Amino acid sequence: MNHFQSHQGFSHSFKENRLTLGLAFPLEAYTGSTPQMDIDDQIKLAKQAEDFGFAALFVRDAPIYDPNFGDVGFLYDPLMFLTYVAANTKTIALGTSSIVTPLRNPLHLAKSAATLDQLSNQRFLFGTATGDRPIEFPAFKVESENRSALYQESISVMKTVWNETFPQIQTEHVALTHGDVVPKPALQDIPVFGTGYSGQTLEWLAKNTDGWLFYPQDVTSQRNLIQKWRHATDTFKPFIQPITIDLSTNPNEAPKPIQGGFRAGRNFIVDYLSAYEAAGVNHIMFGLKYSQRPAAEVIQELGEFVVPKFPAIK
Repeated sequence: MNHFQSHQGFSHSFKENRLTLGLAFPLEAYTGSTPQMDIDDQIKLAKQAEDFGFAALFVRDAPIYDPNFGDVGFLYDPLMFLTYVAANTKTIALGTSSIVTPLRNPLHLAKSAATLDQLSNQRFLFGTATGDRPIEFPAFKVESENRSALYQESISVMKTVWNETFPQIQTEHVALTHGDVVPKPALQDIPVFGTGYSGQTLEWLAKNTDGWLFYPQDVTSQRNLIQKWRHATDTFKPFIQPITIDLSTNPNEAPKPIQGGFRAGRNFIVDYLSAYEAAGVNHIMFGLKYSQRPAAEVIQELGEFVVPKFPAIK
């Protein structure tokens, strides 16, 4: 049995052979690079999502705004923002998709993650990645070609300081010989999810992370990948994917492609989700950037007609 079954965020969001649903901040539709992200509106919508039974809320990480990338990613520091969301919600899981670990010292990151997990009553789902915005690496004086090794180092260091008291750690970028990192997570661990391959093999991710956040692709390709993932893992480790939707007011509207996903009515969305649940996906998070309707309307319709078919785990 996965020891994270007693972790509030993990157990609320993931169960073998089940699909649950989440939303990605910002909870709004917008054009261009920069969302409005009115804090009061975002918290109101987060509470609405929780009340309707969504399992999780996720934020992106973009330390540096690259105007050539086409999207600011997220206005606020993701861990600070999620701490504020945690203070205004009760049960919904709170995740990152994903923190760019090579740009951060793993000791700082371990302390921040453990703090958020404790303040949220163990609701933090820690998505991690190597990063994909070229200007970020020189800005932080990090060699891009080293990011895969830095990613491995980050995961190893964080898992060690969460689990051990006064550990001695000697890596290329960490020399911890005295002292300790506190607080410790309640379970002496936090569920960590890899994003894409993060410069690793599937086997390394299966051994060293607690779940996999992968990109959307056709259902056959996703099923085949999940089968490889299940074969490589020795316990249940969830498979997560995002999808961008533009929910039509016509429940029977057929799907039309949009960037990162599709526009469709809710009946197709239910069929889509059922197919991916059968393929082995355990959680799908919806992005609302390209929606033509207010986020509150979309969350309400999904909450009334779609979420009940894929509810959070009780």
